[in-house]
Amino acid sequence: METCDFSQPQRQSIKGIAIMFADTLQGIIRGLWAPLLLVLYKMDWTKIFVVFGFLVLVLVVIGVIAYLKYINFTFYLDSKRQEFVIQEGIFSKNKVTLQLNKIQQVNINQSLIQKMVGVYSLDIDTAGSTKKEVSIRAIDFKMANYLKELLVASEKTKTNEVATDFAEDSILKINLLTLIKVGFTSNYGRSIALIIGFFGTMYNGIYDFKETFEVDEQEVEGYIDQSIAYFSLSFIILLILFVVITLNVGRIVFKYFDYQIKKQNESLVVSHGLIAKKNTLLKPIKVQSALFSQNFFQKKLNLFTMELNQASSNDGFEQENTKKGTIEIPGCSDAERNNIMTMIYGKMTKEKEVLTPNFRYLLKAVILTIVVPIAAVLILGLFVLPEIQFYFPLILVYLVFVGTVLWFKFRNYRMYVNADFIELKRNAWEVQHQFLEVYKIQGITTKQYFWHKKADVAHITFHTAAGDVGFKFAKYSKLKNWINYWLVEVERSSKKWM
Repeated sequence: METCDFSQPQRQSIKGIAIMFADTLQGIIRGLWAPLLLVLYKMDWTKIFVVFGFLVLVLVVIGVIAYLKYINFTFYLDSKRQEFVIQEGIFSKNKVTLQLNKIQQVNINQSLIQKMVGVYSLDIDTAGSTKKEVSIRAIDFKMANYLKELLVASEKTKTNEVATDFAEDSILKINLLTLIKVGFTSNYGRSIALIIGFFGTMYNGIYDFKETFEVDEQEVEGYIDQSIAYFSLSFIILLILFVVITLNVGRIVFKYFDYQIKKQNESLVVSHGLIAKKNTLLKPIKVQSALFSQNFFQKKLNLFTMELNQASSNDGFEQENTKKGTIEIPGCSDAERNNIMTMIYGKMTKEKEVLTPNFRYLLKAVILTIVVPIAAVLILGLFVLPEIQFYFPLILVYLVFVGTVLWFKFRNYRMYVNADFIELKRNAWEVQHQFLEVYKIQGITTKQYFWHKKADVAHITFHTAAGDVGFKFAKYSKLKNWINYWLVEVERSSKKWM
């Protein structure tokens, strides 16, 4: 492979001007699409030449800005300081310096526009930030691949002396049928959130039109009422289900198409994407936590979903949003899951001690999700709004459904421990198993209220570079010996994992 001298400041590909032009134009259209549509609707077409001239002027200004961004964006490697330096800015100059040993993940991505132009973007992530640190938007693939190797190379490897023979061994390849199965059996919450977000954005845009340009409110409401009259409730429900499933399957296929994990030297290469290609290189040693999950339907299909969490500044694993530094594996078999876990952790000890939660864990959930809501509805119906008494029979349905969910959640809530690993199991439907290596724990917090002492109950939180994760209502007398062991192991461990 032809190498580059990154010790000298480098510019992006000349094609980057087109990418920066497209990015700037896209940002303007995305932010002002609503007013632009209404302006076009109300525009006096007799002045089309004036409008055309104005548009040409705007495009010229955007082109000048794109060129200045290209000229002023440079990057280079400082081999003495072991730093990657990026300089950018038109009027206000900005210099970003990244320590090479702090870089945990480098992604090579290609959007549709970049594919048309023939360039890639190189995104660099480090620990301690919720977003990517640096993005080089237009770079040749060979140069990007070589730079990626340099950035994640071992500290013992000198800059610009990385092996160019990238031997790859395939670990996992997900076919189209597996992706369709994943789309049908998981992640409905994300699809529903996308639909709500889309219609919320549309509503806000229409409302802004009305407020800004004084659109006749009665006329708009008339159109809406007339449209709703054409649909029955059952048809709307079926339509929503169809849209959710279709959107979920489509999102999974487009995002994870041709998903592959390969071993390249001492690193893992993860690539996927139908239109927007993504290529990620990470070191297994920097994985802070591995998580796999499976619901009832996936269990019948021998299908797991996995996450490999790296260091980030998120508050914890309890968050539902996608976290920076997380590698998602949308679908794999039991054998493939074990292969990936072995690649990350090596041989794993099977002997484990099981820690179960005290019954107070279930009692608290019953009070908060069953007793309090039902009592509130009964009081409201009996003393404030008698008309809702008609719906009182639904309380029984709610009681059975929520009670069943809580019971399975309690039954699945477990912590398994041994000398090397901590495994946390949770959830009622999407049952998750999360693994922490003992020597990667940064700190441990235990909390015990005075009314829990007699019951021998305590809460424990593990602090890691990828966030906090905890186990509640554990038996303290059984836990404290493990806590002492974990703290000693953390202090005396000399293994490098960052």
